[in-house]
Amino acid sequence: MRYSSFREFYPFYLGEHANRTSRRLHFIGSCGVLVLLAMAIVRGNAWWLLGALACGYGFAWVGHFFFEKNRPATFRHPFYSFAGDWVMFLDILRGRIKF
Repeated sequence: MRYSSFREFYPFYLGEHANRTSRRLHFIGSCGVLVLLAMAIVRGNAWWLLGALACGYGFAWVGHFFFEKNRPATFRHPFYSFAGDWVMFLDILRGRIKF
């Protein structure tokens, strides 16, 4: 399916993250990404960015393959999916989505 806007995509994205354990894994992975990005900046070493990429996608994909039993939206909608990860992260922090 094609989406003409992120607003249209986000409800689909949330439906693909209905499992609480999967959402928790996404959240943990996003926290790890932020820590590893900070390390890259503090240490001035871009290799930490590879760790951030592996951390973020690693936790998310475990959630999808083992708990959601679905294919990550990244494969079909990479930009909207990336934005969805961070919007969901903020929605969890704000208490709009159960953690």
